[in-house]
Amino acid sequence: MSILVSGLLNIETNLKIDDFPYDYTPINFSFFGVKSSVSGVGYNIAKALNTLGQEVKLISIIGKDILGKTIEAEIQAQGISTEYLSKSIEENPQTVILYDKTGRRSLNTDLKDIQESQVHEEIFLPALEACSTAVLCNINFSRKYLKKAKALGKLIATDVHVISDLKDEYNKDFMSNADILFMSDERLPCEPEEWAKKVMDTYGNEIVVIGMGSKGSLMAVKKDNFIERIPAYYTRPVINTVGAGDSFFSSFIYEYNKYKNPYDAIKKASVFASYKIGEKTASEGFLKEGELEAWCKEVL
Repeated sequence: MSILVSGLLNIETNLKIDDFPYDYTPINFSFFGVKSSVSGVGYNIAKALNTLGQEVKLISIIGKDILGKTIEAEIQAQGISTEYLSKSIEENPQTVILYDKTGRRSLNTDLKDIQESQVHEEIFLPALEACSTAVLCNINFSRKYLKKAKALGKLIATDVHVISDLKDEYNKDFMSNADILFMSDERLPCEPEEWAKKVMDTYGNEIVVIGMGSKGSLMAVKKDNFIERIPAYYTRPVINTVGAGDSFFSSFIYEYNKYKNPYDAIKKASVFASYKIGEKTASEGFLKEGELEAWCKEVL
């Protein structure tokens, strides 16, 4: 069955800089150092899944402006249906990312008024009912469908990204309804092992994964009482780490939806993400299923 993806679509502009902190200069010429592309968590996940060979139903809100038209055209070019896109905001969200030669990045996102907008049930529910897994990204228009997905018996997956509060007001709905819950270790108040236990004790998630960048990841599986770290794998040099988390999450969901084996899925997801960060933008560098299998044979 299809996988539903509900998440942000935006235009992303990447700017290559020498280093952080970024010193002020009135003008810079960066030949082939500026690149714009369609991105956003929803697009990154949908494109990654689609590249792996998974049928996707993509739900989102796009602007009525030229950026919205650009996004719609790009999604169509990828062979992903645009029938579940809602054109209910005037201006499309945008992101500007600075990244240095080590791959470190600084994201600056302008969501416009998308957080005050909703996707109507007549768009959302038919897509939800036709899917086995619902990837409900932590943006407001996904929130009202968490309980509906749960009531329909769908496997719910989400990524709350950078988080430091177990009862985070914005993210607690997503955390409490997710069967599969991803996040980053960037601002955790304790060690990942302790944090994963606290999350599972509080919300009862089946699987919790904490991304730790170059240090790999930590995965907790409730039914097996399993909590262990998984190493990072090397495939090619890092150019930009933006989108690493989205690709890691996407590949895990693809493998788990297909085989229901989290232990294989986490290793393959690590390889998938390692390859992806050898590109400049968040929505480039995704492997096809056969390519991923070949890399896994080489590095695992």
